[in-house]
Amino acid sequence: MPRGVTPRRPAKSGRHEGISHRGEKAQALPPTGRHKRSLSGSPHTLKIAKELALSMPKGGAALGPRKKNGYNPTAPERISEILKRLDQLYPDVTCALTHKDSWELLVATILSAQSTDVRVNMVTPLLFKKYPTVEEFAKLEPQQLEPDVRSTGFFRNKSKSVVGAARKIVNDFGGKVPENMVDLLTLPGVARKTANVVLGTWFGKAEGLVVDTHVHRISRRLELTKNDDPKNIEQDLMRVIPRERWILFAHQIIWHGRRLCLARSPQCVDCPLENTCHAEDKTWSTVEKHKGAKA
Repeated sequence: MPRGVTPRRPAKSGRHEGISHRGEKAQALPPTGRHKRSLSGSPHTLKIAKELALSMPKGGAALGPRKKNGYNPTAPERISEILKRLDQLYPDVTCALTHKDSWELLVATILSAQSTDVRVNMVTPLLFKKYPTVEEFAKLEPQQLEPDVRSTGFFRNKSKSVVGAARKIVNDFGGKVPENMVDLLTLPGVARKTANVVLGTWFGKAEGLVVDTHVHRISRRLELTKNDDPKNIEQDLMRVIPRERWILFAHQIIWHGRRLCLARSPQCVDCPLENTCHAEDKTWSTVEKHKGAKA
């Protein structure tokens, strides 16, 4: 066969495109319930991703025509395929924030802004041991809470939000975290993202769709939205993702952003979504890249 006719298979290391696999290997998560928050498991997500990627048809032939022939990124068959592959890779993932009730989840979510789940999970066990109930938080002044949450960043504003939310929950809602979007949004420090986390993860209610930094970035890369504002991104996703999938879809995308679709070096060569994705800044691609399809 003439030289150059057979395309080279990508190196598993990704070195041919400068892809780095340094750091912790991606891991698949075991099935988790509402109260179980294990982040470890076997087999590794990376191994599963490679097996799935090898089993997928290349070139996106099964996902509809290319852009120039009427490609529709939100076509039902494409959405269905994306959801199917996410289910295979992250079958039963849930929120990574450690919590035992709705109040603890609310506090952890407020503290997670501009911080990491790992950092928050280091802070909250001691915090909830020191102040075991929402009533205990309501008795505090924000300045008293600041030393306990300092390491999560923006500790002054977060302290005000947590104490303010506790007081309102005690005074207006009988000490119980509200179970609906309207009431949750009246709490200090609570916007739609936080409300959606609490409603979806604890109460199992899909009143909206969580849009964090990973969902924001990956939904744009997958061309599920062209918007850059979280509220508009949420509305776009709610139109194309079936409602019964809103909660799980957000968790799956968040884990995908942490495990494979990394912001600085997406592991495209190992990604089962690779031939459904036309992101402009892919590190390796078997399909046409679309200008503007990026975060």
